[in-house]
Amino acid sequence: MNDTNVSYSVLERLADELTDLTPETRKAATYVLENPNDVGVSTVREIAEAAKVKPNTMVRMARQIGFEGYEDFREPFRTAIRNGTASFPDRARWLQQIGSSGKLGSLYADMVNSALRNIEETFANISDQQLSAAAEAIWASRQTFTLGVGVNSSNAQNFTYLASTGMIQFHAIPRMGSTAVDDLAWADKQDVLIAITCKPYRSEVVEAVRIAREQGVIVIGISDSPASPIIRGADHGFIVAADTPQFFPSSVSTIALLEILLSFVIASASDEIVERVGKFHQRRHQLGLYHEDQS
Repeated sequence: MNDTNVSYSVLERLADELTDLTPETRKAATYVLENPNDVGVSTVREIAEAAKVKPNTMVRMARQIGFEGYEDFREPFRTAIRNGTASFPDRARWLQQIGSSGKLGSLYADMVNSALRNIEETFANISDQQLSAAAEAIWASRQTFTLGVGVNSSNAQNFTYLASTGMIQFHAIPRMGSTAVDDLAWADKQDVLIAITCKPYRSEVVEAVRIAREQGVIVIGISDSPASPIIRGADHGFIVAADTPQFFPSSVSTIALLEILLSFVIASASDEIVERVGKFHQRRHQLGLYHEDQS
């Protein structure tokens, strides 16, 4: 059985009553047990065609195990997808189905709720002491490397850009034309690596953390599980909630964490940083990089 932890109790009920079903509904139930991911992302007609039964057979199957109809039967599987326990392709299919059915209002609500829930879950488990310790390590460093690839590349770049308005020791890696491990070649105990990756964990980030540890670099890991390989190897580990109805991990909590971490770095910094940030923006005004309202 392709067990994805989706609606396990429903699958268990289906398995328990399998021998009591009629031949046709048993055929439908067997397909569901073997392909539970398909239930949440397919219409009743699509799932019936795949199971080689008629659509009303799927309805009878659902009713025979205690549901009012097929939609009630399917809802736990859809919930599992919204909660992020299905594969990326299955979640993409689910999104397309919502779009074609005109139910984008439900998707909108689910996206907003997941973003708010992710923020709450993330910061409920992170203390100001943890942030202060990581911020102090960053401020005391000779160089701070921020590593993110894929969707986290822009998160690493944004953090480095903001930090560089007042500090000079920040570098987003991998640099163009380079690799993360090459960029860390001469890093040592005087330096900090901020590494970001969520499931499925990127191998180049995991490898960079391993090498950084061997070289004595202080590692700040940001990931979505205490079991993440970059959290297990970190001096300062931060767990972010990344669930979303979308087919990719959410960056909302990661971005918020990086912004807060940077604010702690600035709070830990010497007074000169205020002057440097002021000069940075003054020069931008002088060069006409900001729009000035002449009215």
